[in-house]
Amino acid sequence: MDKVKEVDNGFNHGITLVERKNIGISGVKKIESFDSEEFLMETTLGYLVIKGSELEIIKLDTYQGNVSIKGKIDSIMYLDGNNKKENENSLLNKLFKWYLEFKFFHFYILFSMV
Repeated sequence: MDKVKEVDNGFNHGITLVERKNIGISGVKKIESFDSEEFLMETTLGYLVIKGSELEIIKLDTYQGNVSIKGKIDSIMYLDGNNKKENENSLLNKLFKWYLEFKFFHFYILFSMV
């Protein structure tokens, strides 16, 4: 008879910030999204958003759940379940607005050539 055993990955969550230039995060389960201004990641203690400028991953260890990021760190914020959905919606809204602007731009060029 097979028994399913839940394995505790043992990731302890912690944050180390050095002079707002480098940040190390442990206990990261998954990086949901990132760009040069924002990181959204799931940690063992909830969703975490890091905002700043010129952000980039300098080290990613998926086995141990460690992430190191460099750049100018402006904010570190934990999200509850409701805020994560709002953040996803805002990203979706940004993509939709970009798509509409892109379509309008092509429409404008097409008719300006006629």
